[in-house]
Amino acid sequence: MQTIDARGAFCPGPLMELIAALKLSAIGDQIEILSTDKGSVADVPEWVAKVGHKMVGVTEKGDHWSIVVEKAK
Repeated sequence: MQTIDARGAFCPGPLMELIAALKLSAIGDQIEILSTDKGSVADVPEWVAKVGHKMVGVTEKGDHWSIVVEKAK
């Protein structure tokens, strides 16, 4: 699983980094994005549903969130 450390970046920064990583990934690859921006917790799942990828999970890790997405197409 690839991990993107976007802690300290504000939306849409973490989402843009996720989009760039997904373009270089294969179907079935999972990408974890670490974000301190609370907006990412809502924005990333909304975008993932809109474009047809799969949300694996969102976990609060104290001072940041771990958001895991699987490339579905």
